[in-house]
Amino acid sequence: MASSTISGPGSGYDTQAIVKALVGAERAPKDAQITAQQKETTVKLSAVGSVKTALEAYQAAITKLNNVASFNGLAATTSEEKNVKVTLGEGASSGKYTVVVTDLATSSKVTSKVFEGGASGKANSSDDNQTLTITQSGKSYDVVVPGGATLQQVRETINTQLSAQGISANVLSDANGARLVIGSSASGVGTDITLSGDSELATGYNAGSPAQNAKYSIDGIAMESTSNKVTAAISGVTLDLVAADGDKKPITITVASNTDTLKTSVQSFVTAYNALMTAINTQTKVTATGDTSTTTAGALTGDASMRQLVSSLRSELTNGSGAGGIGSLAQMGITTDQKTGLLSLDDKTWDKAVVKGAGDIAKMFTGDTGLITRMSKATASYVGATGTLATRATDLNTKLTDLTTEKADLDRRMEALQKSLSAKYTAMDTMIAQINSRSSSIMTTLNSLNNPKSS
Repeated sequence: MASSTISGPGSGYDTQAIVKALVGAERAPKDAQITAQQKETTVKLSAVGSVKTALEAYQAAITKLNNVASFNGLAATTSEEKNVKVTLGEGASSGKYTVVVTDLATSSKVTSKVFEGGASGKANSSDDNQTLTITQSGKSYDVVVPGGATLQQVRETINTQLSAQGISANVLSDANGARLVIGSSASGVGTDITLSGDSELATGYNAGSPAQNAKYSIDGIAMESTSNKVTAAISGVTLDLVAADGDKKPITITVASNTDTLKTSVQSFVTAYNALMTAINTQTKVTATGDTSTTTAGALTGDASMRQLVSSLRSELTNGSGAGGIGSLAQMGITTDQKTGLLSLDDKTWDKAVVKGAGDIAKMFTGDTGLITRMSKATASYVGATGTLATRATDLNTKLTDLTTEKADLDRRMEALQKSLSAKYTAMDTMIAQINSRSSSIMTTLNSLNNPKSS
Protein backbone atom coordinates (compact mmCIF):
# COMPACT_ATOMS: atom_id res chain seq x y z
CA MET A 1 0.00 0.00 0.00
CA ALA A 2 1.35 3.41 -0.98
CA SER A 3 2.24 5.90 1.78
CA SER A 4 3.57 9.46 2.02
CA THR A 5 6.11 11.04 4.38
CA ILE A 6 5.10 14.65 3.61
CA SER A 7 3.94 16.52 6.73
CA GLY A 8 0.42 17.86 6.74
CA PRO A 9 0.35 21.55 5.70
CA GLY A 10 -2.11 22.35 8.46
CA SER A 11 -1.00 20.32 11.46
CA GLY A 12 2.69 19.97 10.68
CA TYR A 13 2.50 16.26 11.52
CA ASP A 14 3.29 13.30 9.21
CA THR A 15 -0.32 12.16 8.95
CA GLN A 16 0.51 9.28 6.60
CA ALA A 17 2.94 7.86 9.15
CA ILE A 18 0.20 8.06 11.75
CA VAL A 19 -2.19 6.23 9.39
CA LYS A 20 0.42 3.58 8.65
CA ALA A 21 1.05 3.01 12.36
CA LEU A 22 -2.67 2.70 13.10
CA VAL A 23 -3.21 0.24 10.25
CA GLY A 24 -0.14 -1.73 11.30
CA ALA A 25 -1.40 -1.97 14.87
CA GLU A 26 -4.76 -3.19 13.58
CA ARG A 27 -3.19 -5.73 11.21
CA ALA A 28 -0.42 -7.17 13.39
CA PRO A 29 -2.36 -9.50 15.73
CA LYS A 30 -4.45 -11.14 12.99
CA ASP A 31 -1.55 -11.28 10.54
CA ALA A 32 0.63 -12.98 13.14
CA GLN A 33 -2.15 -15.44 13.92
CA ILE A 34 -2.63 -16.40 10.26
CA THR A 35 1.13 -16.73 9.69
CA ALA A 36 1.51 -18.95 12.75
CA GLN A 37 -1.39 -21.16 11.61
CA GLN A 38 0.07 -21.41 8.09
CA LYS A 39 3.44 -22.48 9.49
CA GLU A 40 1.89 -25.00 11.86
CA THR A 41 -0.35 -26.47 9.15
CA THR A 42 2.50 -26.71 6.64
CA VAL A 43 4.69 -28.51 9.18
CA LYS A 44 1.87 -30.94 10.00
CA LEU A 45 1.20 -31.55 6.31
CA SER A 46 4.86 -32.40 5.75
CA ALA A 47 4.83 -34.69 8.80
CA VAL A 48 1.72 -36.55 7.64
CA GLY A 49 3.30 -36.94 4.20
CA SER A 50 6.48 -38.37 5.72
CA VAL A 51 4.56 -40.95 7.77
CA LYS A 52 2.36 -41.83 4.79
CA THR A 53 5.41 -42.39 2.57
CA ALA A 54 7.09 -44.50 5.26
CA LEU A 55 3.95 -46.58 5.82
CA GLU A 56 3.50 -47.23 2.10
CA ALA A 57 7.15 -48.28 1.86
CA TYR A 58 6.65 -50.61 4.84
CA GLN A 59 3.59 -52.23 3.28
CA ALA A 60 5.39 -52.70 -0.02
CA ALA A 61 8.38 -54.27 1.72
CA ILE A 62 6.41 -56.77 3.80
CA THR A 63 4.09 -57.63 0.90
CA LYS A 64 7.15 -58.67 -1.09
CA LEU A 65 8.12 -60.95 1.80
CA ASN A 66 4.67 -62.51 2.20
CA ASN A 67 5.35 -65.77 0.42
CA VAL A 68 6.61 -69.12 1.58
CA ALA A 69 9.66 -68.89 -0.67
CA SER A 70 10.98 -65.98 1.41
CA PHE A 71 10.72 -67.88 4.68
CA ASN A 72 10.96 -71.54 3.82
CA GLY A 73 14.67 -71.76 4.55
CA LEU A 74 15.35 -73.18 1.09
CA ALA A 75 17.58 -71.99 -1.72
CA ALA A 76 17.71 -73.13 -5.34
CA THR A 77 20.84 -73.26 -7.47
CA THR A 78 21.62 -74.29 -11.03
CA SER A 79 24.92 -75.58 -12.36
CA GLU A 80 24.40 -73.74 -15.68
CA GLU A 81 22.47 -70.49 -15.34
CA LYS A 82 23.16 -69.68 -18.98
CA ASN A 83 20.90 -72.62 -19.88
CA VAL A 84 18.40 -72.86 -17.01
CA LYS A 85 17.48 -70.39 -14.28
CA VAL A 86 15.52 -71.46 -11.23
CA THR A 87 13.27 -69.71 -8.68
CA LEU A 88 11.30 -71.06 -5.72
CA GLY A 89 7.63 -70.68 -4.86
CA GLU A 90 5.12 -72.27 -2.51
CA GLY A 91 5.28 -76.02 -2.13
CA ALA A 92 9.00 -76.36 -2.78
CA SER A 93 10.96 -79.01 -0.95
CA SER A 94 14.56 -80.17 -0.83
CA GLY A 95 15.78 -82.19 -3.77
CA LYS A 96 18.28 -82.51 -6.58
CA TYR A 97 17.30 -82.82 -10.24
CA THR A 98 19.14 -83.40 -13.52
CA VAL A 99 17.80 -81.34 -16.41
CA VAL A 100 18.70 -81.56 -20.10
CA VAL A 101 17.37 -78.86 -22.47
CA THR A 102 17.05 -80.14 -26.03
CA ASP A 103 14.92 -77.42 -27.69
CA LEU A 104 13.41 -74.12 -26.64
CA ALA A 105 9.77 -73.26 -27.26
CA THR A 106 9.38 -70.99 -30.28
CA SER A 107 6.63 -68.74 -31.57
CA SER A 108 5.23 -68.28 -35.06
CA LYS A 109 6.38 -65.46 -37.31
CA VAL A 110 5.10 -64.78 -40.85
CA THR A 111 6.59 -62.42 -43.42
CA SER A 112 4.75 -60.72 -46.27
CA LYS A 113 6.06 -60.50 -49.81
CA VAL A 114 8.39 -57.62 -50.69
CA PHE A 115 6.83 -54.20 -51.33
CA GLU A 116 8.57 -51.29 -53.03
CA GLY A 117 9.05 -47.98 -51.27
CA GLY A 118 10.20 -49.10 -47.84
CA ALA A 119 7.95 -48.58 -44.82
CA SER A 120 6.02 -45.95 -46.76
CA GLY A 121 5.37 -48.36 -49.62
CA LYS A 122 1.75 -49.11 -50.50
CA ALA A 123 0.38 -52.18 -48.73
CA ASN A 124 -2.90 -51.62 -50.59
CA SER A 125 -2.40 -50.38 -54.15
CA SER A 126 -6.15 -49.94 -54.74
CA ASP A 127 -8.53 -47.21 -53.60
CA ASP A 128 -10.85 -49.68 -51.88
CA ASN A 129 -10.56 -51.11 -48.39
CA GLN A 130 -9.10 -54.59 -48.08
CA THR A 131 -9.30 -57.07 -45.21
CA LEU A 132 -6.33 -58.91 -43.72
CA THR A 133 -7.42 -61.86 -41.57
CA ILE A 134 -4.87 -63.05 -39.00
CA THR A 135 -5.60 -66.49 -37.54
CA GLN A 136 -3.91 -68.08 -34.52
CA SER A 137 -4.94 -70.93 -32.21
CA GLY A 138 -8.37 -71.19 -33.80
CA LYS A 139 -9.16 -67.47 -33.45
CA SER A 140 -9.36 -65.03 -36.35
CA TYR A 141 -8.92 -61.26 -36.27
CA ASP A 142 -9.87 -58.98 -39.18
CA VAL A 143 -7.70 -55.95 -39.82
CA VAL A 144 -9.02 -53.35 -42.27
CA VAL A 145 -6.37 -52.10 -44.72
CA PRO A 146 -7.66 -48.80 -46.19
CA GLY A 147 -7.08 -47.96 -49.85
CA GLY A 148 -3.56 -46.60 -50.34
CA ALA A 149 -2.47 -47.59 -46.81
CA THR A 150 1.29 -47.92 -46.26
CA LEU A 151 3.09 -50.80 -44.57
CA GLN A 152 3.82 -48.48 -41.63
CA GLN A 153 0.11 -47.67 -41.24
CA VAL A 154 -0.83 -51.36 -41.30
CA ARG A 155 1.87 -52.06 -38.71
CA GLU A 156 0.44 -49.43 -36.37
CA THR A 157 -3.11 -50.71 -36.87
CA ILE A 158 -2.13 -54.28 -36.01
CA ASN A 159 -0.15 -53.24 -32.94
CA THR A 160 -3.00 -51.09 -31.67
CA GLN A 161 -5.78 -53.55 -32.41
CA LEU A 162 -4.14 -56.85 -31.47
CA SER A 163 -1.60 -56.05 -28.75
CA ALA A 164 -3.94 -57.48 -26.10
CA GLN A 165 -3.96 -60.77 -28.02
CA GLY A 166 -0.15 -60.87 -28.01
CA ILE A 167 0.10 -60.29 -31.76
CA SER A 168 2.47 -57.61 -33.04
CA ALA A 169 3.87 -56.39 -36.36
CA ASN A 170 6.95 -54.64 -37.64
CA VAL A 171 8.45 -53.55 -40.95
CA LEU A 172 11.80 -54.85 -42.17
CA SER A 173 13.50 -53.01 -45.02
CA ASP A 174 16.57 -53.70 -47.15
CA ALA A 175 17.86 -52.95 -50.66
CA ASN A 176 15.13 -55.11 -52.18
CA GLY A 177 12.21 -53.36 -50.48
CA ALA A 178 10.14 -53.76 -47.34
CA ARG A 179 8.23 -56.59 -45.69
CA LEU A 180 5.57 -56.70 -42.96
CA VAL A 181 6.52 -59.21 -40.26
CA ILE A 182 3.79 -60.45 -37.91
CA GLY A 183 4.73 -62.32 -34.74
CA SER A 184 3.23 -63.44 -31.44
CA SER A 185 4.15 -63.68 -27.77
CA ALA A 186 2.41 -67.09 -27.64
CA SER A 187 4.68 -70.05 -28.22
CA GLY A 188 4.40 -73.80 -28.65
CA VAL A 189 2.75 -76.22 -31.01
CA GLY A 190 -0.65 -75.02 -32.26
CA THR A 191 0.15 -71.31 -32.17
CA ASP A 192 1.10 -70.89 -35.84
CA ILE A 193 -0.09 -67.68 -37.51
CA THR A 194 -1.79 -67.75 -40.90
CA LEU A 195 -2.92 -64.88 -43.14
CA SER A 196 -6.00 -64.77 -45.38
CA GLY A 197 -8.52 -62.30 -46.79
CA ASP A 198 -8.49 -60.13 -49.89
CA SER A 199 -5.51 -58.06 -48.73
CA GLU A 200 -2.38 -57.99 -50.85
CA LEU A 201 -0.50 -58.82 -47.65
CA ALA A 202 -2.10 -62.26 -47.54
CA THR A 203 -0.78 -63.14 -50.99
CA GLY A 204 2.57 -64.91 -51.28
CA TYR A 205 3.57 -64.53 -47.64
CA ASN A 206 6.26 -66.69 -46.01
CA ALA A 207 4.83 -68.81 -43.17
CA GLY A 208 8.26 -69.27 -41.58
CA SER A 209 9.16 -72.16 -39.28
CA PRO A 210 6.29 -73.79 -37.34
CA ALA A 211 6.01 -72.94 -33.66
CA GLN A 212 7.33 -75.72 -31.45
CA ASN A 213 7.30 -76.81 -27.82
CA ALA A 214 10.25 -76.70 -25.49
CA LYS A 215 11.72 -80.17 -25.15
CA TYR A 216 13.68 -81.14 -22.07
CA SER A 217 14.09 -83.96 -19.60
CA ILE A 218 14.12 -84.12 -15.81
CA ASP A 219 15.96 -87.08 -14.31
CA GLY A 220 15.76 -88.82 -17.67
CA ILE A 221 12.01 -88.30 -18.13
CA ALA A 222 11.26 -86.62 -21.48
CA MET A 223 8.96 -83.60 -21.11
CA GLU A 224 7.54 -80.77 -23.22
CA SER A 225 6.21 -77.27 -22.54
CA THR A 226 4.52 -74.66 -24.73
CA SER A 227 6.48 -71.99 -22.85
CA ASN A 228 10.11 -71.62 -21.85
CA LYS A 229 8.92 -70.78 -18.33
CA VAL A 230 8.15 -74.17 -16.81
CA THR A 231 6.08 -73.85 -13.63
CA ALA A 232 4.45 -77.24 -13.14
CA ALA A 233 7.21 -79.78 -13.71
CA ILE A 234 8.65 -79.64 -10.18
CA SER A 235 6.37 -78.62 -7.29
CA GLY A 236 7.20 -75.14 -6.05
CA VAL A 237 10.02 -74.68 -8.55
CA THR A 238 9.99 -72.55 -11.70
CA LEU A 239 12.49 -73.33 -14.44
CA ASP A 240 13.35 -70.65 -16.99
CA LEU A 241 14.76 -72.39 -20.03
CA VAL A 242 17.27 -69.91 -21.47
CA ALA A 243 19.21 -71.88 -24.06
CA ALA A 244 19.26 -75.40 -25.50
CA ASP A 245 22.41 -77.47 -25.29
CA GLY A 246 23.26 -79.30 -28.49
CA ASP A 247 25.56 -81.61 -26.58
CA LYS A 248 22.68 -82.47 -24.21
CA LYS A 249 24.85 -81.67 -21.23
CA PRO A 250 23.08 -82.46 -17.93
CA ILE A 251 22.32 -79.44 -15.72
CA THR A 252 22.00 -79.96 -11.97
CA ILE A 253 19.18 -78.15 -10.15
CA THR A 254 19.57 -78.24 -6.37
CA VAL A 255 16.95 -77.22 -3.81
CA ALA A 256 18.44 -77.39 -0.34
CA SER A 257 18.05 -75.99 3.16
CA ASN A 258 19.51 -72.53 3.58
CA THR A 259 18.93 -70.78 6.89
CA ASP A 260 20.67 -67.68 5.51
CA THR A 261 17.65 -67.10 3.27
CA LEU A 262 15.33 -67.33 6.25
CA LYS A 263 17.42 -64.96 8.36
CA THR A 264 17.68 -62.47 5.49
CA SER A 265 13.90 -62.34 5.19
CA VAL A 266 13.40 -61.94 8.95
CA GLN A 267 16.02 -59.20 9.05
CA SER A 268 14.29 -57.50 6.10
CA PHE A 269 11.07 -57.45 8.10
CA VAL A 270 12.87 -55.97 11.12
CA THR A 271 14.51 -53.32 8.94
CA ALA A 272 11.23 -52.34 7.28
CA TYR A 273 9.44 -52.11 10.64
CA ASN A 274 12.22 -50.00 12.17
CA ALA A 275 12.18 -47.60 9.22
CA LEU A 276 8.46 -47.02 9.77
CA MET A 277 8.78 -46.59 13.53
CA THR A 278 11.69 -44.17 13.08
CA ALA A 279 9.56 -42.03 10.75
CA ILE A 280 6.71 -42.01 13.28
CA ASN A 281 9.03 -41.27 16.21
CA THR A 282 10.56 -38.34 14.35
CA GLN A 283 7.16 -36.68 14.00
CA THR A 284 5.81 -37.50 17.47
CA LYS A 285 8.77 -37.21 19.85
CA VAL A 286 9.22 -34.49 22.47
CA THR A 287 12.77 -33.11 22.56
CA ALA A 288 14.34 -31.37 25.56
CA THR A 289 15.99 -28.06 24.71
CA GLY A 290 18.50 -25.89 26.55
CA ASP A 291 18.76 -26.85 30.19
CA THR A 292 15.95 -29.44 29.74
CA SER A 293 13.50 -27.08 31.43
CA THR A 294 11.83 -26.52 28.06
CA THR A 295 10.82 -29.02 25.40
CA THR A 296 10.02 -28.99 21.69
CA ALA A 297 7.16 -31.14 20.48
CA GLY A 298 7.11 -32.90 17.12
CA ALA A 299 4.56 -31.91 14.49
CA LEU A 300 2.33 -34.88 15.39
CA THR A 301 3.04 -35.16 19.11
CA GLY A 302 -0.12 -36.30 20.88
CA ASP A 303 -1.86 -37.04 17.58
CA ALA A 304 -4.59 -39.64 18.15
CA SER A 305 -4.18 -41.35 14.79
CA MET A 306 -0.44 -41.82 15.37
CA ARG A 307 -1.06 -43.33 18.81
CA GLN A 308 -3.61 -45.71 17.32
CA LEU A 309 -1.26 -46.71 14.48
CA VAL A 310 1.63 -47.45 16.85
CA SER A 311 -0.70 -49.34 19.17
CA SER A 312 -1.94 -51.51 16.30
CA LEU A 313 1.60 -52.30 15.15
CA ARG A 314 2.82 -53.25 18.62
CA SER A 315 -0.28 -55.32 19.26
CA GLU A 316 0.42 -57.49 16.23
CA LEU A 317 4.02 -57.99 17.32
CA THR A 318 2.92 -59.45 20.65
CA ASN A 319 -0.01 -61.41 19.19
CA GLY A 320 1.88 -64.65 18.68
CA SER A 321 0.42 -67.13 16.22
CA GLY A 322 3.27 -69.55 15.96
CA ALA A 323 3.02 -73.29 16.15
CA GLY A 324 5.34 -75.92 17.53
CA GLY A 325 8.33 -74.93 19.59
CA ILE A 326 8.40 -71.23 18.55
CA GLY A 327 5.35 -69.15 19.41
CA SER A 328 6.73 -65.62 19.78
CA LEU A 329 9.23 -63.25 18.20
CA ALA A 330 11.29 -63.20 21.40
CA GLN A 331 11.91 -66.94 21.10
CA MET A 332 13.68 -66.36 17.78
CA GLY A 333 15.70 -63.44 19.15
CA ILE A 334 13.56 -60.44 18.13
CA THR A 335 13.09 -57.95 20.97
CA THR A 336 11.57 -54.46 21.22
CA ASP A 337 13.30 -51.41 22.65
CA GLN A 338 10.82 -50.09 25.21
CA LYS A 339 11.83 -46.47 24.64
CA THR A 340 11.98 -46.27 20.84
CA GLY A 341 9.82 -49.24 19.85
CA LEU A 342 12.53 -50.42 17.43
CA LEU A 343 13.21 -54.12 16.90
CA SER A 344 16.54 -55.92 17.09
CA LEU A 345 17.57 -59.47 16.21
CA ASP A 346 19.96 -61.26 18.57
CA ASP A 347 22.21 -63.59 16.60
CA LYS A 348 22.86 -66.09 19.41
CA THR A 349 19.17 -66.59 20.19
CA TRP A 350 18.41 -66.79 16.47
CA ASP A 351 21.04 -69.45 15.80
CA LYS A 352 19.58 -71.69 18.50
CA ALA A 353 15.98 -71.13 17.38
CA VAL A 354 16.55 -71.78 13.68
CA VAL A 355 18.09 -75.17 14.40
CA LYS A 356 15.05 -76.22 16.41
CA GLY A 357 12.28 -74.83 14.24
CA ALA A 358 13.01 -73.13 10.91
CA GLY A 359 9.60 -74.27 9.69
CA ASP A 360 7.86 -72.82 12.75
CA ILE A 361 9.53 -69.46 12.11
CA ALA A 362 8.25 -69.42 8.53
CA LYS A 363 4.70 -70.15 9.70
CA MET A 364 4.81 -67.24 12.15
CA PHE A 365 5.42 -64.78 9.32
CA THR A 366 3.47 -66.17 6.35
CA GLY A 367 -0.01 -67.41 5.58
CA ASP A 368 -3.48 -65.99 6.24
CA THR A 369 -2.84 -65.66 9.98
CA GLY A 370 0.87 -64.87 9.76
CA LEU A 371 2.44 -61.70 11.12
CA ILE A 372 2.86 -60.08 7.69
CA THR A 373 -0.80 -60.55 6.74
CA ARG A 374 -1.91 -59.21 10.12
CA MET A 375 0.38 -56.22 9.82
CA SER A 376 -0.99 -55.46 6.35
CA LYS A 377 -4.56 -55.55 7.66
CA ALA A 378 -3.70 -53.43 10.71
CA THR A 379 -2.28 -50.64 8.53
CA ALA A 380 -4.64 -50.91 5.55
CA SER A 381 -7.03 -48.18 6.74
CA TYR A 382 -4.20 -45.64 6.95
CA VAL A 383 -3.02 -45.80 3.33
CA GLY A 384 -4.63 -45.41 -0.07
CA ALA A 385 -6.54 -42.53 -1.63
CA THR A 386 -9.26 -42.69 1.05
CA GLY A 387 -7.07 -43.77 3.96
CA THR A 388 -6.68 -41.91 7.24
CA LEU A 389 -3.41 -40.23 6.27
CA ALA A 390 -4.66 -39.17 2.83
CA THR A 391 -7.76 -37.69 4.45
CA ARG A 392 -5.61 -35.82 6.97
CA ALA A 393 -3.48 -34.41 4.15
CA THR A 394 -6.61 -33.28 2.28
CA ASP A 395 -7.97 -31.55 5.38
CA LEU A 396 -4.65 -29.77 5.98
CA ASN A 397 -4.45 -28.63 2.37
CA THR A 398 -7.99 -27.28 2.66
CA LYS A 399 -6.98 -25.39 5.80
CA LEU A 400 -4.02 -23.84 4.00
CA THR A 401 -6.32 -22.72 1.21
CA ASP A 402 -8.70 -21.19 3.74
CA LEU A 403 -5.83 -19.38 5.48
CA THR A 404 -4.64 -17.97 2.16
CA THR A 405 -8.15 -16.67 1.53
CA GLU A 406 -8.28 -15.26 5.06
CA LYS A 407 -4.95 -13.47 4.47
CA ALA A 408 -6.27 -11.94 1.22
CA ASP A 409 -9.42 -10.77 3.02
CA LEU A 410 -7.27 -9.17 5.73
CA ASP A 411 -5.22 -7.36 3.08
CA ARG A 412 -8.37 -5.98 1.50
CA ARG A 413 -9.76 -4.81 4.85
CA MET A 414 -6.51 -3.11 5.80
CA GLU A 415 -6.31 -1.40 2.43
CA ALA A 416 -9.84 -0.08 2.92
CA LEU A 417 -8.98 1.02 6.47
CA GLN A 418 -5.89 2.87 5.25
CA LYS A 419 -7.91 4.70 2.59
CA SER A 420 -10.56 5.63 5.16
CA LEU A 421 -8.06 6.86 7.75
CA SER A 422 -6.05 8.72 5.12
CA ALA A 423 -9.17 10.55 3.99
CA LYS A 424 -10.10 11.46 7.56
CA TYR A 425 -6.63 12.71 8.49
CA THR A 426 -6.35 14.64 5.24
CA ALA A 427 -9.71 16.30 5.93
CA MET A 428 -8.61 17.10 9.48
CA ASP A 429 -5.34 18.58 8.29
CA THR A 430 -7.16 20.66 5.69
CA MET A 431 -9.51 21.96 8.36
CA ILE A 432 -6.60 22.86 10.63
CA ALA A 433 -4.94 24.69 7.75
CA GLN A 434 -8.11 26.69 7.17
CA ILE A 435 -8.38 27.53 10.87
CA ASN A 436 -4.75 28.59 10.96
CA SER A 437 -5.29 30.74 7.88
CA ARG A 438 -8.31 32.48 9.39
CA SER A 439 -6.54 32.90 12.71
CA SER A 440 -3.63 34.58 10.97
CA SER A 441 -5.97 36.94 9.11
CA ILE A 442 -7.78 37.92 12.30
CA MET A 443 -4.52 38.54 14.15
CA THR A 444 -3.30 40.73 11.32
CA THR A 445 -6.49 42.81 11.49
CA LEU A 446 -6.29 43.13 15.28
CA ASN A 447 -2.69 44.13 15.11
CA SER A 448 -3.48 46.80 12.55
CA LEU A 449 -6.27 48.20 14.77
CA ASN A 450 -4.04 48.24 17.82
CA ASN A 451 -1.21 49.94 15.96
CA PRO A 452 -2.81 52.71 13.75
CA LYS A 453 -0.39 54.59 11.50
CA SER A 454 0.31 58.19 12.46
CA SER A 455 -0.81 60.78 9.98
